[in-house]
Amino acid sequence: MLAKFMTAGLVGSALLATVAFAQTPATTTTDKTAAAPAAAASDTSFQGTWRGSKMVGLNVYNENNESLGSINDLLMDKEGNIKGVVIGVGGFLGVGEHLVAMPFDKVKFVNEPVAYTGTAGAGGATGSRPASTTTTGAANTAPAATPAKPNPWYPDHAVISATKDQLKAMPQFKYAI
Repeated sequence: MLAKFMTAGLVGSALLATVAFAQTPATTTTDKTAAAPAAAASDTSFQGTWRGSKMVGLNVYNENNESLGSINDLLMDKEGNIKGVVIGVGGFLGVGEHLVAMPFDKVKFVNEPVAYTGTAGAGGATGSRPASTTTTGAANTAPAATPAKPNPWYPDHAVISATKDQLKAMPQFKYAI
């Protein structure tokens, strides 16, 4: 029985090998420039572009730096141009979230972190993110605020001109099935 399987395997391998040897190359040019594949795009050719995967989940604020929600999806046309943004407003961990679709040109993307207004806190800088209130030792010694290095592959946050109540009053966006 084992001999039959071994024989069948050898015959099958021989048939496949003869087919592979019988093939001839389609072109036999010696010109290296004509046969060379297109050069792979380097990361420098895409400078100034954003990663779509990083845009989803981006926090959305209004002009008063009030948090409104986050981007849940990007809506594109068949040519790949982004036409709309789906924003999730309210809810907790996605439960009870109100989805709203907005035109892409109504959303402004900002590379700098959100500037919080108020008096100088424990961090010592006015207009910086609030300092942490948790302590692990005898005192809360927050480091001085340092400017964050902007990420070239995605913005820090998005800004729209609406309030949370205005967004919740907009019609719910539903995906067509």
